[in-house]
Amino acid sequence: MDNIFFDRQVARATQGDANAAFDLGVAYSTGTRGVTVDLTCAHQWFNLAAAWGHEDGPAARADVSEDMTAREIANAQRAARAVLAAMQRRAA
Repeated sequence: MDNIFFDRQVARATQGDANAAFDLGVAYSTGTRGVTVDLTCAHQWFNLAAAWGHEDGPAARADVSEDMTAREIANAQRAARAVLAAMQRRAA
């Protein structure tokens, strides 16, 4: 795994950077940057990217959701909410 890319993108994404969240979604959905394909993680990051205004986030989220079960989507949504909750705790 490209640890430098991954660590930098996670740090930026967990501060609300829509582009970093989108990049993580792409990495997880395609298995690039040494990341194993994980559609749940991809959906999580695309969901956050969409919430933070990334233009391509909603379409990318919809695309990966086509290959996911309802349970996987629910898990991805829970993970996205956990990121948001952690951000709120840090800001308080």
